Amino acid sequence: MNAHLQVGGFTPFTAIDYPGELAAVVFCQGCPWRCRYCHNSDLLPARAPSAYDWDQLLGFLADRRGLLDAVVFSGGEPTAQEALEGAVTGVRKLGFKVGLHTAGIYPRRLRRLIPRLDWVGLDIKALPENYPAISGVAHSGATPWQCAKFLAEAGIPLQVRLTRHSRLTSDSELDQIRQKLQLLGISRLEIQHCNSAQALDQTLQFQE
Repeated sequence: MNAHLQVGGFTPFTAIDYPGELAAVVFCQGCPWRCRYCHNSDLLPARAPSAYDWDQLLGFLADRRGLLDAVVFSGGEPTAQEALEGAVTGVRKLGFKVGLHTAGIYPRRLRRLIPRLDWVGLDIKALPENYPAISGVAHSGATPWQCAKFLAEAGIPLQVRLTRHSRLTSDSELDQIRQKLQLLGISRLEIQHCNSAQALDQTLQFQE
């Protein structure tokens, strides 16, 4: 149910998290991966106490109708929570567009959500075989690319982005990722600079 959504953070206003729209961002608690460059380590534990009550946030958003265009669910990994579907439905009922930031970890849950989403920001971290070196999880590279494929096929507005650290992503791999995305019909890859000063793996700040 909506009330059980675990929320670890909330940004009431942003102009950068949903392209072209004024939005609020709900940071969902929990992620099964431990990406070396993650800068939201406080959002990783799934069982951490929720910092916000979802029903109260929904009330806050109701008061922002006419001031905000959209609500973005970010994380952590939003699709790790079964309660996300109900939360998305609640936001849509208020008349907001819905955006989602995801690493593509749970394809079946993401596929169910597509009819209720207006925009998706998908993180692609590496070629499939190189994912474990970043995510810390074996065999983690298949699902994000699967999600990229069916999101492209669905025709939903999509931004694919890659957080780059020079030690983790070579120029050659970056070229191969772009080529692989183009084969899926995704012509643009946004490159995000790694915030190594706040990275989960603190050795990255000395290696870039």
